Amino acid sequence: MRWMALLLLFLSLGLYYLPDYLGPSGGMAKVASGSLPRVVSLKSPDPEGGAVKVVPSQEAPVLSCVRLGWIDTAERTRELINSQPLVSEAGFAIEEVDRGLAPLYWVLIPPQPREVALRQFRDIQRQGIDSYLVTGGENRNAISLGLFEYRESAISMLEEKKRQNLNAVLVNFPRNQISYALTFEAESDLAEELVQAVKADYGNNFDFVEIRPCEGVATPEKNP
Repeated sequence: MRWMALLLLFLSLGLYYLPDYLGPSGGMAKVASGSLPRVVSLKSPDPEGGAVKVVPSQEAPVLSCVRLGWIDTAERTRELINSQPLVSEAGFAIEEVDRGLAPLYWVLIPPQPREVALRQFRDIQRQGIDSYLVTGGENRNAISLGLFEYRESAISMLEEKKRQNLNAVLVNFPRNQISYALTFEAESDLAEELVQAVKADYGNNFDFVEIRPCEGVATPEKNP
């Protein structure tokens, strides 16, 4: 009879716990398996009962790099910056360049021993001829008779001095000039407007105006 009592006990326990095990639908509860759903696929209702809309983030604006030159002095470049608040807001830099210019044409009497050069120089001065004695560089102790931008003017002077029995020659006079450029970055839609504002304030034509996409800046074409 003992085994009958145990059997009845087990049947009672089974009847007691069976509904919880089967679940409300009457079937066996399923255990979740696999990966979680992607976050972008989850939707939660908005107050009006629709799905929440996902607004894509705005892309960074496309920037243009602007370069204007040449400007004679750094001070004038700073004045242009200060007079244009939009340029100041865009961020700027002053670029200093030592650039070569077209050579000048130099009429001179070639270098001589110092005593000879001094004696001839004094004689030329007494004749009222505009001149000076070169005291340094590769043409030291030469006598300068004129420096010209145009070759025609230099040749005219050379012929005149030869008629005065001076052993003058024509040589090139190399020269450099420190110049300045204004550079800044701006949104592409504003770049041309900023350039026109700076040009109007400068009052002269720039030797060059460069507007180009900034290197290394992402664009929609590069990053779809």
